[in-house]
Amino acid sequence: MNRRAFLAASAATITTGSFAQVQAKDKAMLPVVDTHQHLWNLDQFKLAWFNANTPEGKILGHNFTPTEYTKATEGLNVVKAVYMEVDVVPEQQQKEADYLIELCKSGKTVTCAAVLSGRPNSDGFAQYAKQFKDSKYVKGIRQVLHVKDTPAGYCLDEKFVKGIQLLGDLGLSFDLCVRPAELPDYVKLVDKCPGTRFILDHCGNANLKHTPTERDQWKKDMAAIAAKKNVVGKVSGFIATAPERGKAKIEDLAPVINHTMDVFGPDRVMFGGDWPVCLLGVEKYGDWLNALRAVVKDRPEDQQKKLFHDNAVKFYGL
Repeated sequence: MNRRAFLAASAATITTGSFAQVQAKDKAMLPVVDTHQHLWNLDQFKLAWFNANTPEGKILGHNFTPTEYTKATEGLNVVKAVYMEVDVVPEQQQKEADYLIELCKSGKTVTCAAVLSGRPNSDGFAQYAKQFKDSKYVKGIRQVLHVKDTPAGYCLDEKFVKGIQLLGDLGLSFDLCVRPAELPDYVKLVDKCPGTRFILDHCGNANLKHTPTERDQWKKDMAAIAAKKNVVGKVSGFIATAPERGKAKIEDLAPVINHTMDVFGPDRVMFGGDWPVCLLGVEKYGDWLNALRAVVKDRPEDQQKKLFHDNAVKFYGL
């Protein structure tokens, strides 16, 4: 593909097939480890954040099981997936853990590891987390921290910090899913927990509706947290903030993706599908994955392999 043809393709909106064609013309698809796979069965689990009456609820308000995931990723060369917790109500956290461990053990799907739900400042957290020490399947814990009822500065509470430090002692990671304006607080948290490995989700939740001033601040804060060597950046999720579903352009996505990859470097970035939440910004899983492939297509192939596969295998010990 010549430069003019690529630029023409890059200006296209993210619609089904647009970037699958770009990839197919260049080379065979690289294998993919999806480090951010959501699954839920609303007949079995209650999601703390879910509201079926919202526009988002209409898109996400049905079951997304391994069967649906297999269909969504068909033909995309997704060879492994790491489940990411879905913010179930606290009383169902153990049920979620038991279900995921059995799913991983079964070997019947690409799901081979899990990051589970947990509340690091809760009274029972230590006992809950210790059961996962040396687990073959449970790799880390996440608490979604960008929700409305989480106050600013929450992550610096002494009890919360001790919970995160415990994760490091147990060999478990912690995913940071945070409001972008609060990234400086999480730099402080990372400094307090040098023995814990962190994953920054969704490019620090960069927002495609950010003003230029907000984007400039995000870039500075991303560089600051990326300077911490125990933090890995996940290229995922932010596509859900597209102003209109299916209408984002490569030129909208590329600055966020490229800045994240540049500040973290090729050895500390991983791909995440964030399915089905990504469907708030695109119509199909492949639209997001192939858009990312198009953005990074001119980077060295070894860097692309690290982003889509090798770094995740190494980081999670898959």
